Amino acid sequence: MTAPGSLLQPAVEAFLRYLRVERQLSPLTQSNYGRQLDTVVAMADEMKLTDWSQLDAGKVRMLAARSKRGGLGAASLALRMSALRSFLDWQVHQGVLSANPAKGISTPRAPRHLPKNIDVDEVNQLLDIDLNDPLAVRDRAMLEVMYGAGLRLSELVGIDCRHLDVASGEVWVMGKGSKERKLPIGRTAVTWVEHWLALRDIYAPEDDALFLSNQGRRISARNVQKRFAEWGIKQGVNSHIHPHKLRHSFATHVLESSGDLRAVQELLGHANLSTTQIYTHLDFQHLAQVYDAAHPRAKRGKS
Repeated sequence: MTAPGSLLQPAVEAFLRYLRVERQLSPLTQSNYGRQLDTVVAMADEMKLTDWSQLDAGKVRMLAARSKRGGLGAASLALRMSALRSFLDWQVHQGVLSANPAKGISTPRAPRHLPKNIDVDEVNQLLDIDLNDPLAVRDRAMLEVMYGAGLRLSELVGIDCRHLDVASGEVWVMGKGSKERKLPIGRTAVTWVEHWLALRDIYAPEDDALFLSNQGRRISARNVQKRFAEWGIKQGVNSHIHPHKLRHSFATHVLESSGDLRAVQELLGHANLSTTQIYTHLDFQHLAQVYDAAHPRAKRGKS
């Protein structure tokens, strides 16, 4: 919640309502924006601002500088400034402000961490599951579909049986921003989905969800994360297994084999190619390792 009694509060609440009702952004995004704008309101109150029109570029820089001095990291500062820019853009669109004073004010760039992936041998090790119960079959099917199509966790748990075309080996998913896409999932994934479908009715499904909990309800994202981590440990995989790591591994392995960045962009459902280009760095990292290990001029001298 924003600061009680603040004269700046009503506009922020109206903006958050706009994000919820009109933009229909995820609850997490709404929460992140709300939390950052709460802090901005509190800081603006300390600066004796009573109206957003009093906020100019100099005061925005002061807000950013005070946030940094307060120990805010680069990524969190970027999020705070992004929330403020979006809010002020909305104010301009509403005709309240004539210009956005936060435009053009740069913030330190957060260090870019390359996503971690597991190699093909580790994927095979992970997926070699001893299928001694129906839930193990379900988990194998989920792992195969996640890695076979490079899905987001929300996309995996959101699959209904009607979204699956076993004959063509395709699945329909709803991605970010309510964008639909149809994806191939591979023959192996189809095989394990068919095994699971033969057992699914054991759990008396409550709806059309493809993957169920043992209570017959759609499996939760948290449950998937827990089960994947447990299988990573059981199968002796060296790194922690989580859904996003399988998505990253899918993208890396497809790019290494095909070199087709545009195709990987489409498969992952990225709106911008720049988001997908992180995988070119991963691919280069792999090539650099091969070079260092194999090229005569790269080998370190051993005397």
